Amino acid sequence: MPNRALEELEQFAIEVILDQRRGFRATLLRAIALTLSGLYAKIARWRWALYQSRILPTHAVGCPIISVGNLTVGGTGKTPVVELFARVLSRHGRRVAILSRGYKSVPSPLHKRLWARWVRGEGPSLPRVVSDGKSLLLDSERAGDEPFMLASNLRDVVVLVDKNRVKSAAYAVEHFKADLLILDDGYQYLPLNERINLALVDRHQPFGNEFVLPRGTLREPRDHLKRADVILITKCDGSDLSDLKKRLRRFNRHAEMIECRHRPRYLQNLLTGQRQELSTLRGLPVGAVSGIAIPQSFEDGLRQLGAELIYTRAYADHHRFHPQEILNAINRTRARGGHALITTEKDAVRFPRVDSRDLPVLFLRVEIHLDTNDESEDACVLRLCGLPPPSSPPPGADEPESAAAPI
Repeated sequence: MPNRALEELEQFAIEVILDQRRGFRATLLRAIALTLSGLYAKIARWRWALYQSRILPTHAVGCPIISVGNLTVGGTGKTPVVELFARVLSRHGRRVAILSRGYKSVPSPLHKRLWARWVRGEGPSLPRVVSDGKSLLLDSERAGDEPFMLASNLRDVVVLVDKNRVKSAAYAVEHFKADLLILDDGYQYLPLNERINLALVDRHQPFGNEFVLPRGTLREPRDHLKRADVILITKCDGSDLSDLKKRLRRFNRHAEMIECRHRPRYLQNLLTGQRQELSTLRGLPVGAVSGIAIPQSFEDGLRQLGAELIYTRAYADHHRFHPQEILNAINRTRARGGHALITTEKDAVRFPRVDSRDLPVLFLRVEIHLDTNDESEDACVLRLCGLPPPSSPPPGADEPESAAAPI
């Protein structure tokens, strides 16, 4: 079980970084990681300087690029933001392509890639097309969790996966006639220039544990926030954020700051696709299973919706579930009097379809919304992307959600 061993090692490292492990070994590892963090921060600064001075080349592809990312590792809500922007831009007439690196996706077998390149002479591999804007073409394993989820929810948007996003950007423009590109998790991807940088900041942990990798969860030093053109503060609840905004202004004096809220919308049955009202969670005993960066946020969200969590199980981020793991969760939830097993939408794409034995398995659909005061959300998105405001509401913009059924 190499994947399980790797996940356990990853979980151990996270617990060491977050000071959740005690003892000599954990203390020694933190000391080593702290030393390496200094080197990592210097490398990040040198890398940025090399791109700024054009010693390392940057590329333009002839159309607007919106980069959505953050300074920390995972858990700020990048995927819902990418979906929101792609949906708004698409319905206002832009031909949108989302470019992802496909984190933890499975590429074609090495022997097939070598055969194609060296025997058939096909040259470098093409980007993997998750969606051509009409059809979903790859599963979650080949595409990666987030690209697959985006392609499933945005059937009229092209979704491409490739670590080389200069290549995938050119491919999107040439083959799909894209006139606007969105870089998913693109803040650290510097080879593409002439873009608008959207940096997401978690209201609760704006800079993680304040240390750079590998001692902390920062991907680069805090002052690199100054690259952001727009700062989206996520997981807001209406409370006063003046102190946080003052702190962020120390690192970025020019970016517009916008507060964002995560709003649960409905539950959906994994097997039948039937939507169910959130109100049915009030007082309902349920189990919760997840494999995301911050499972506590998901579990707390269920409690805020009124659910009684009688069983919880959190796996490593991007964990690929085995059928027996789901059956175990179903059995334990049912044995404790539970009425449903709930997971996240991102985890749902990795859930094997198993016999639920009369206990529904549901995912929680969560969308992100911008607090835009008197400005419409569509107008705000277009303005942030440097586009003219909408002249009238686009078709379908105000269509109601389909009716939901109780659990």
